[in-house]
Amino acid sequence: MIDIGKLYCGGTSTGDALRYGTDAVPDRHGNRPHEAVGLASDRRPIVVWSTTRTCNLNCVHCYTDSCNVAYHGELTTGEGRALIDDLATFSIPSLLFSGGEPLMRNDLFTLIEHAANRNIRPVLSTNGTLIDRAMARNIKAAGIVYVGISLDGMEDLNDTFRGVKGAFSRAMKGFENCTAVGQRVGLRLTLTRSTYADLNRIFDFIEQEGINRACFYHLVYSGRGVELFADDLTHRQSRQAMDTILARTEDYFKRGLNINILTVDNHADGVYLYLRLKEKDGHRAEEVHRLLAWNGGGAYSTGVGIANIDFFGNVHPDQFWQDYTFGNVRKRSFGDIWLDESDELMHGLKHKAERIKGRCRLCRYRALCTGSMRVRAFRTYRDPWAPDPQCYLTDEEIGLDPEKINELERTGEIYQMPEELTG
Repeated sequence: MIDIGKLYCGGTSTGDALRYGTDAVPDRHGNRPHEAVGLASDRRPIVVWSTTRTCNLNCVHCYTDSCNVAYHGELTTGEGRALIDDLATFSIPSLLFSGGEPLMRNDLFTLIEHAANRNIRPVLSTNGTLIDRAMARNIKAAGIVYVGISLDGMEDLNDTFRGVKGAFSRAMKGFENCTAVGQRVGLRLTLTRSTYADLNRIFDFIEQEGINRACFYHLVYSGRGVELFADDLTHRQSRQAMDTILARTEDYFKRGLNINILTVDNHADGVYLYLRLKEKDGHRAEEVHRLLAWNGGGAYSTGVGIANIDFFGNVHPDQFWQDYTFGNVRKRSFGDIWLDESDELMHGLKHKAERIKGRCRLCRYRALCTGSMRVRAFRTYRDPWAPDPQCYLTDEEIGLDPEKINELERTGEIYQMPEELTG
């Protein structure tokens, strides 16, 4: 995650220590809160648990290819509680209850309460359509610290993406009901060519609805989203989207609005933010450079700082890579699976900086991004160490001069970007 408010505007948020190891970037008033201690490489992973594959919607980009049917063989309540105990022993910081639609699992609150009682920070990812007032109270009572409700644009556009008429209005009621009971809630939105065109209107909507946190996700090719190249942002659109996100977030801060804006699943955003900030405030830009370097971008994300456990107990590199499994928690503890580098992919993910190829290998900002999303590279080039095709930074910006391009040609590391992204 790239915390736009913290890095670009000098704000703070609850995830500062986890994402950047420090909150030492001066805030708007010049204050420097205490600095956290530790290395990004030492972090235990945030675990995304796909608790059920069943979902009441039919989203066109669903990474789990979920439908409104029962799937047999999912972890039972007892197995779920045992898994949570195992994760607590491994000292994970947070467990994200996801799906499918997790609220369709009838023992969900029992599992959430168990996680909270084991000092694991429980988070809920939902489409929001099932959250009436009673459900909102149950979510808060169970101990959920944050609810992320997914939208994919305004009104009819969202309903088209979600595959169900009325999904937008029902999700809006979910926001309203969470807010009414004092439950912390935010918006999750995938950046596509359709939502990109509506970005300013979405920012207006965030303010009008009193939403105080929004995460803009870059599209990851997985599940039903694997064929969506044609709806992914071009590199030019990605830059323009970031310009809008930076400008609108800065406007929020200047007006004293407490709205936390983040981008997710493309660490090139951090480099782009740094370059824009460097034009305005060189001193703060260098502080931000240090924070991004501590975070390491993709170096400590998939396979290190983020993990996925699916409906059946299979452990995956992240939630978008469910076609590759390291092991199953019904047979081995999560910690044993996660720390076992005998698997070639797991070893590589733990040491990404040594594996990445092409323009990512020679990028002057490699330490800030480390190749971003490996699963996107794999989906595009069938090589997990190839460049991320969603890197929209120019050769000039990353220091890729003719001599370096010649080197990549000699070593066979020239990767052709998909036409859909470079148009």
